[in-house]
Amino acid sequence: METINSIEIWQIFFMRLWPAWVALAITFSVAYRFKKNLGAIGHLFDNPVGLIGLFIVLFWIYAAIFADLIALFDPLEQSGLYRRKPPGTVNSSLGIPYIFGTDTLGRDLFSRMIYGSQIVLLIAPAASLVAYVVGITLGLPAGYIGGKFDTVLSFLANLVLAFPVILLFYLLVAPGIRETILPNIMAGVFFLFPIAFAVLIVYSRFSDRPNVLYPSLAVIFIIGAWLYLGLAFNSDPLGLVSIDPNELNIFAAVVFATSPGVFRLVRGLTMDIKTRDYVSAAMTRGEGRLFIMIWEILPNARGPLIVDSCLRIGYVTILLGTLGFFGLGMEPESPDWGSMINQTRSYIRLVPTIVLPPTLALASFVLGLNLLADGLREESVKD
Repeated sequence: METINSIEIWQIFFMRLWPAWVALAITFSVAYRFKKNLGAIGHLFDNPVGLIGLFIVLFWIYAAIFADLIALFDPLEQSGLYRRKPPGTVNSSLGIPYIFGTDTLGRDLFSRMIYGSQIVLLIAPAASLVAYVVGITLGLPAGYIGGKFDTVLSFLANLVLAFPVILLFYLLVAPGIRETILPNIMAGVFFLFPIAFAVLIVYSRFSDRPNVLYPSLAVIFIIGAWLYLGLAFNSDPLGLVSIDPNELNIFAAVVFATSPGVFRLVRGLTMDIKTRDYVSAAMTRGEGRLFIMIWEILPNARGPLIVDSCLRIGYVTILLGTLGFFGLGMEPESPDWGSMINQTRSYIRLVPTIVLPPTLALASFVLGLNLLADGLREESVKD
């Protein structure tokens, strides 16, 4: 079979990624032009570490967005003639090279790596976002009000955090659990928090303006109910919103395991910030507890929360990869990076490079998030 040399492999690799390079060039050009108006992101242009992290993260975001333009083959397309081929092997019938070779079923590793970024960038940030909403919704009143409410929630959070993470995930995503209604119940509970949080934000801001309050609440409840039925129970009456049951199970497990850590962080920040002078001034003005928590405390906690979110998304990405490695993640044919590593690791002696694409992809994305978090932390300290 025809093969191409390593120089040609890298040339084709960089050429195939042209949509990502163009998008990155446009993004950084526009961001540099308006960096003074971008807050912490704009300050990253003065921080090489954070800028490199932002570049890596945006690279994978654009790779996921333009996967259809970048990938050479269908990620699920199999070929018995090209099983476990090394990088640079050319598909003679199509005249297209397998840039990183193929797996044991003859599927293109480069294409699967690119499409796998879509799964990682969909589940990890979305699950982290919901976990943050859960943690903020419970952590703000726990830290501000205290008392028995704080004691009970802190005990439950510590109880979840006491479990070894891998064991906890194994219990939550084991095959026997997937066929039960438990994932739907968990998702049903967690997806209530974004709706409740949106209601609290609107109510705290417009409680004295009924003409704005009631229409806003109506919009929240209508859109929230629509998304809630589609995501939690796959019962969207319009048939536009749905989520695969296996993805829902993993999503619920990630939120369950991650939100206690967010809760403890928000609770600690709230207990510190509520002693500040501007909070006392708000209380003197006669502002209510809800207004103070959402509009005085939460905005002033955004710095540590933004930094932590970058680290937490990376942490969730590693967890997803670990689940896939142990066969507890997505379906076997899924191109997510953890599953790819699990499927190819047995053949590393036959083809040493077969496990490198998903491994390096996972490592680089997490590295980018960590560097971005370091850069944001350094800039927040300067401010």
